[in-house]
Amino acid sequence: MKKIKVTQIKSTIDRPERQKRTMVALGLKKLHTSVEVEATPQILGMVRKVNHLIKVEEL
Repeated sequence: MKKIKVTQIKSTIDRPERQKRTMVALGLKKLHTSVEVEATPQILGMVRKVNHLIKVEEL
């Protein structure tokens, strides 16, 4: 599978609890942190839900 790099660029303060939990599920807890994850359908669905808070790069 392809891998993607997900970086948090905006804060989760004043966001719905569901979006906060999605960010934690992706492995993002602080601003400007990055994680490399496989591009599974489940991960891509989470990325779509919080795409306004993150930056995605293909590896």
